Amino acid sequence: MSVTNAVDVLFLLCVVFAVTGAEECEVCVGFLDRLYQSLVASHKELSTALVEEGLMKACAEATGKENRLCYYLGASSDAAAKVTGEVSRPLSAHVPVQKICQRLQQRDQQICDLQYEQQVLDWSREALSKMRVLDLKRVLASWGEECRACLEKSDLIDLIQEVAPKHNTAQTRMHSDEL
Repeated sequence: MSVTNAVDVLFLLCVVFAVTGAEECEVCVGFLDRLYQSLVASHKELSTALVEEGLMKACAEATGKENRLCYYLGASSDAAAKVTGEVSRPLSAHVPVQKICQRLQQRDQQICDLQYEQQVLDWSREALSKMRVLDLKRVLASWGEECRACLEKSDLIDLIQEVAPKHNTAQTRMHSDEL
């Protein structure tokens, strides 16, 4: 009886580690996977110089959490340390991005602490009114919008509902391309 309990405990531990591993390094895995897919689609062979150049270009266009990841990797203009070789060498050798991010995590824990902001799926007035003002401002900032004359929460909600159709179609297309 105790052997089956030990096996059950080991199985549960494996499941827990697998689930936490999938959520870990979300930004790193997502960003590097998109970079790798774009490089493989446009080039037959990958060299470290080509991957590093692609990384620098992708980081120049990155915003939000991905921009912070680029800072940690040293691929942004304001970064203090440069560890892009830790990404370009393994990526050019077609090492899975999960492994690359695990190695980067050993070097700097902050890389895997980054997570994407949760996306709002319900844009109704009732759902938006339940959100905090800071979260509403973050939604607008992620879209590149700003409300200078907004004095009340209702002003922010009105602006979000006004510009949401424009940004939701772009987000829907972007997420369907990733899938």
